[in-house]
Amino acid sequence: GQGLVMTKFSAMLSPLDLGFTTLKNRVLMGSMHTGLEEGNFLSGSMTKLAKYFEERAKGKVGLIVTGGIAPNNAGRVAPFAAKLTKSSEAKAHMEVTQAVHGAGTGTKICMQILHAGRYAYHPLAVSASPIQAPIGPFKPKELSNADILQTIDDYGQCAALAREAGYDGVEVMGSEGYLINQFIAEHVNHRKDEWGGSYENRIRFPLEIVKKIREKVGQDFIIIFRLSMLDLVEKGSSWNEIVRLAKELEVAGVTLINTGIGWHEARIPTIATCVPRAGFSWVTKKLKPHVNVPLITTNRINTPEVAEQVLQASHADMISMARPFLADPYFVLKAEEGRSHEINTCIACNQACLDHTFKGLTASCLVNPFACHETEIAITPAENKINIAVVGAGPAGLAAATTAAARGHRVTLYEQSNQIGGQFNMAKLIPGKEEFHETIRYFTQKIQSTGVQLKLGSKVTAKELIDSKFDAVVLATGVVPRVPEISGIDHPKVVSYIDVLQKNAKVGKKVAIIGAGGIGFDVAEFITRDLSESLSVENFAREWGIDLSNEARGGVDGVQKKSPGLGECEAVYLLQRKTTKHGDGLGKTTGWIHRTVLKDKGVQFIGGVNYDKVDDKGLHVTLKHKDGRSEQKILDVDTVIVCAGQVSQRTLEGELAAAGVATHLVGGADVAAELDAKRAIDQATRLALMLEKAKGKVEYTPASSFMQKVQGFMMSR
Repeated sequence: GQGLVMTKFSAMLSPLDLGFTTLKNRVLMGSMHTGLEEGNFLSGSMTKLAKYFEERAKGKVGLIVTGGIAPNNAGRVAPFAAKLTKSSEAKAHMEVTQAVHGAGTGTKICMQILHAGRYAYHPLAVSASPIQAPIGPFKPKELSNADILQTIDDYGQCAALAREAGYDGVEVMGSEGYLINQFIAEHVNHRKDEWGGSYENRIRFPLEIVKKIREKVGQDFIIIFRLSMLDLVEKGSSWNEIVRLAKELEVAGVTLINTGIGWHEARIPTIATCVPRAGFSWVTKKLKPHVNVPLITTNRINTPEVAEQVLQASHADMISMARPFLADPYFVLKAEEGRSHEINTCIACNQACLDHTFKGLTASCLVNPFACHETEIAITPAENKINIAVVGAGPAGLAAATTAAARGHRVTLYEQSNQIGGQFNMAKLIPGKEEFHETIRYFTQKIQSTGVQLKLGSKVTAKELIDSKFDAVVLATGVVPRVPEISGIDHPKVVSYIDVLQKNAKVGKKVAIIGAGGIGFDVAEFITRDLSESLSVENFAREWGIDLSNEARGGVDGVQKKSPGLGECEAVYLLQRKTTKHGDGLGKTTGWIHRTVLKDKGVQFIGGVNYDKVDDKGLHVTLKHKDGRSEQKILDVDTVIVCAGQVSQRTLEGELAAAGVATHLVGGADVAAELDAKRAIDQATRLALMLEKAKGKVEYTPASSFMQKVQGFMMSR
């Protein structure tokens, strides 16, 4: 079978010759900040980072790039963030490079050098000009000529230390709006000296950095330059400028050029689920004829099939995937062995990776809670194998059942409906959440491979569970929608989100949605979807105002967004009792996208609402205004969709506990507050790792971060 697989992914699995060395395949694990880069707060030990990368090396990825490491103090992304400026720090990194090289798969590893510039979360921030970033808390100090020369030296020194630490190369972070980008773009560089003004002057900084690094590390060391090929901000680089910089970088000595898409402050999604798969590979393809060095493309490539297509179509020479390696460290190995259907696919949700990083928490992965926690949790065979029932095959039940079975327990999984997936079956219907199909496919595989006995269409009773003499029962029975106490809630106009998403309830032209949490937003996107629009690069570009010829400056200058409108609806009201911003509790890095999409479509956000009653006239509400005034209003709507939260479904718990059966609640059955799949899967997995020993409830403790530890340490002094 090996031969057939090699041909199925022949481009992706073919080696890449860099002259002085060869990469095993065309897959790069892209840079991500996980919170492990800083090492242990007191000892500086890099064991956690080493173990995390070692797993990915065992999974046969061709090349790994670390999270960003600063070349000097000013360049750190936050106080105490990782830097590499002296030999003692390089020594700590040796543990990482030895772990990767020791895996014996030929995987190579490069360290990313990242100077945050004006994006730094500390008062020492510096930039080309003293202009504060819209997302930066501090106004940066302008670098003097001497500072610039020193910074270039610092890059060279950092690269030399990376070599000393055993890295195979470095990646110079020249995109996403960090310091190097701040010099390149007129948008931020208002200097009048030789580092500003003309384009030639503005690109002097990156070119001098690359020359200095090459001089310090010699010829047999990989230098990747991550080049911003589509800034997605006004006054960004023009296409001709990008081509010119790429050519000059080649002359300056780079080995590979990686693609950077969008500055962090850009108001266009670049990696969220709503971005089509491989949605930006066209950008890299456009540069390919202009340079001879191999090009790496990136963003929303999450299956070997998509990676292979992009390479076969000659969009690039190599594929960078970052988050997919959090979801599944063995991505390449599984593809190579003809098991790509067993890959745990990244759903681009950002909930446990980017959202954690921006909150200063250690990263993880919604679909793979082991990510970045390899030293703390692992699947080990159970010493005493017991007989377990899991009730409910939503995310929590699936994680509990398959993890317990993988450890050798006998597991029976009961599900009352005729399919697994629970709430994910509704999530996958929401425009931009199609990736949830993949998680259901993954768990379907996992049930088979771990030998879980699955009983679909069986609403099991407490008596049956007690009579079957299970040693432990895991209740993953999920939630039921909360029915608010509003007069007329039983009026025929009123439906719940489950009626709409699962039971195809008819929705009128004019709609009020009660509740603007995650589900309210999802329902609004669902009912306003354009049935004729498919997920395509063209449609995405039209909706967000991106020039697909990449001739406009930054890819966006003067391009109008074309919003799709309300689909089949004429008016949609998204209502909440709170007076805070709509979607306040949504994901930190994705909430703004959902808000923008609905606003652009014309959904009306109304806060401070008291729901009075529903009758034939519509929904009667009282609005509380900021100035304390109250106003009564009738929203003339055909349908009222209730998304007012959930309550835990725990009907079996009492009887089981009374009969003395060891019973555990996980996921929504435990806490219904927000439907939180990240929490559900993590909690269920951790329970399954200790089920035979678990006495009471397994408390779920979210990851604490390096920064929280620093603060805790300071407080305890």
